[in-house]
Amino acid sequence: MPKARTIAFLLAAATNLAVHNSSAEIQPCRSIEFERKAYTICEVDLRKQIVRLYWKRADGTPYSYLSALPRAVEGGANRLLFATNAGMFDPALKPVGLYVEQGRQLVPVSTRSGYGNFHMKPNGVFYISGDRAVVAETQAFLKQRPHADLATQSGPMLVINGRVHPRFDRRSTSLKARNGVGVRADGKVLFAISQGEVSFDAFARLFRDGLNCPNALFLDGGSASSLYAPSLNRNDNIVPLGPMLAVFERKRGASRQ
Repeated sequence: MPKARTIAFLLAAATNLAVHNSSAEIQPCRSIEFERKAYTICEVDLRKQIVRLYWKRADGTPYSYLSALPRAVEGGANRLLFATNAGMFDPALKPVGLYVEQGRQLVPVSTRSGYGNFHMKPNGVFYISGDRAVVAETQAFLKQRPHADLATQSGPMLVINGRVHPRFDRRSTSLKARNGVGVRADGKVLFAISQGEVSFDAFARLFRDGLNCPNALFLDGGSASSLYAPSLNRNDNIVPLGPMLAVFERKRGASRQ
């Protein structure tokens, strides 16, 4: 092969590889199977992606649907990769527990007891502080009082320091679509949504044994379990939602707010 053609071939190959690698970096969601159940997993590296919480627009009205969220942040430089529901809410779409958006606490921590999944103690908080993401039990969060750039409280905890929530039962017949969030030891954030109906115990084992997350938090179940992921042609949000999490690509040199 002539030298000029060889150089052109190598340049083309390098360009294709770069495009492939770039595409791979901005496709955080994939399908997996664990214990014969199908799940969609979306992995977030805070060095490469930006996470935002959304509830209300500037005029005070809830966004309500994932499809209504902004498609980019910070002047449009960082486009939306995926979005999901971010915890439980009341009939007015108000978060039922702690909600912190861009450093501002809009709803305080709830330590009340009651019925339903949120009150299946221990419940917990998913928060981001600087370049660190954490899932913590609510009482541990209150004890530490960390600064949080964003935070959402939900429940129950799925995995607590490597142990499945004590109230979960492998023989349970309560099966629903479920979604949640966990943080691995390397700091990566893992969002998971079941593609079918699963028990709490099976969902917790996914995070602990399949995704290696020592701590994980249930976000919601049933029809509120929603995912918008353009790379998978997913937009299965069919009911109005309260708090929502959105993940954007981080352009090189972008701020890590």
